[in-house]
Amino acid sequence: MMDRTVDVITMGCSKNLVDSENLMGLLAADGWRVTHDPERLCGRVCVINTCGFIADAKEESINMILEQGVRRKRGELDMLIVMGCLSERYLADLETEIPEVDAWFGKWDWPGVRKLLAENSCDKSDSAADPQDVPSGGQITAGRILTTPSHYAYIKISEGCDRRCSYCAIPIITGPHRSRPKEDIIDEVRTLAKRGVREFQVIAQELTYYGVDLYKRRAIAELIDEMSQVDGVEWIRLHYAYPTDFPWELLDVMKRRSNICRYLDIALQHIADPVLSAMRRHITKEETYAFVERLRQEVPGIHIRTTLMVGHPGETEEAFAELMDFVRWARFERMGAFAYSEEEGTYSAKNYRDDISEEVKQLRLSRLMRLQQRISAEVQDAKVGQVMKVIIDRSEGDYWVGRTEFDSPEVDPEVLIKRSDAPHLAVGSFCQVHIESADDFDLYGKIDQ
Repeated sequence: MMDRTVDVITMGCSKNLVDSENLMGLLAADGWRVTHDPERLCGRVCVINTCGFIADAKEESINMILEQGVRRKRGELDMLIVMGCLSERYLADLETEIPEVDAWFGKWDWPGVRKLLAENSCDKSDSAADPQDVPSGGQITAGRILTTPSHYAYIKISEGCDRRCSYCAIPIITGPHRSRPKEDIIDEVRTLAKRGVREFQVIAQELTYYGVDLYKRRAIAELIDEMSQVDGVEWIRLHYAYPTDFPWELLDVMKRRSNICRYLDIALQHIADPVLSAMRRHITKEETYAFVERLRQEVPGIHIRTTLMVGHPGETEEAFAELMDFVRWARFERMGAFAYSEEEGTYSAKNYRDDISEEVKQLRLSRLMRLQQRISAEVQDAKVGQVMKVIIDRSEGDYWVGRTEFDSPEVDPEVLIKRSDAPHLAVGSFCQVHIESADDFDLYGKIDQ
């Protein structure tokens, strides 16, 4: 029989992290001690919540499974459990190829994980009531254990996606779009705000589609409006929108409510019409230019984070040149990019030939990111001399490290303040910072007196 400590390791995106936090809350209610730090594993049970989105993410998940499999073979673990997107997608193959894993579960089979642990616990009297009381895929928020710093949290408002972009495996893994009831989301925000959370990252595979299934309309604007009125909510930041049929009333709310960050994470993927058509994005080059222009007109100062792809089948040198020109014009404040990788079961894999060499893909990716680095440096330089509201995330060496409303945790630039200049600051506090200098990504400043 096992001791009652479970190490949970999360791979991939923030949506996976929310799933892990809810599972951890359930396991804690069952009497388990749960930890979430892969650098400090201390339990005899390890649960890995995997990612199966693209090749690099799958490789990271598999490497983590293999690493923990070695620990299992050496007797350092009593049980190794794998769940999440990778096992949802490749369960049959993985069971055969990695026998060191004791049990495999899909993305939302939390009852299965709980039941297995209850059956193998050394103290079954502490187990929770029937594990089947939690519906597969359900959101359990009251006892959610945050793994982020206590002042911010991710709020997942929906699961799945009805889009059918040619390259994307998300609909294969997660199924169709399913919105959470608005009342459940607002209750979760209230609960977390009472626990001291001040910043909320709203996430979904496609947040602009929120409400279509439940309310027969796009209800994202009213959801965010209600969320902004909850006591204690200082910042709301929006992630993973889609440009086609964008609900412009959402920007009206952003302009009206000061605690909604002027920030929008919206993947545009490409600009050349032949590539957009092949990607099945349902938008044109002309419409994309007009979309970005309208975003900036509607909300002056908005910071746009986007994701672009190079090397999709059929991307010519001319199409890539159009993409570079688009980035020069748009001057995205935040941008990530990745090279196309063929994913089993997607429209691209079934209908296109992966006709661009890996060498060409990586060369294009490097050129695109060098361009963005120059733009990012110029964007940051323009902030020197401004006074900006900053939330403090942590203390690191000689500095307090924080973020502005334009910076999402983990992925965006940070603001560094010398601790010797501001010994009174605390993690989770807000302050006004005079920006004195900048590098390619980060800002440096002093507390504004």
